[in-house]
Amino acid sequence: MSRGRPTTPIRLDGQEKDQLRSMARSRSQPHGMVQRARIVLACAEGESHVAIGSRLGISKMTVGKWRRRYLEQGIEGLQDEERPGRPRTHGAERVAEVISTALHSKPSQGTHWSVRTMAEHTGISKSTVHRWFKMFGVQPHRQRH
Repeated sequence: MSRGRPTTPIRLDGQEKDQLRSMARSRSQPHGMVQRARIVLACAEGESHVAIGSRLGISKMTVGKWRRRYLEQGIEGLQDEERPGRPRTHGAERVAEVISTALHSKPSQGTHWSVRTMAEHTGISKSTVHRWFKMFGVQPHRQRH
């Protein structure tokens, strides 16, 4: 006997169930997507929010959130939404270009790129170049050329 507020049952057709099972078993998808697929599958089986939450180590509110999103938007609703905040100024291509330049070329004046010389060369701020170098473990002064 289930207690608490009644919930709208999730009914999955064969294709949706197969797709969610594939996502739930995936080793290449982000953990959040895998977990959300598991939540929806458990909800479709009729498991309670409390039981799902305790089994997956999450709160019953989280289970309710993803159940609601799935009912409203389907599998697309399990994707992460845009986060608030300032949008990125430089795209992934620009980051890759700067890192590649640092690793595979030399500046005209010197033996290796420094944060300052790379910033001057690319027109990107020193702090941004420094953050990228640190994020990707780039240490041009330690590279063998």
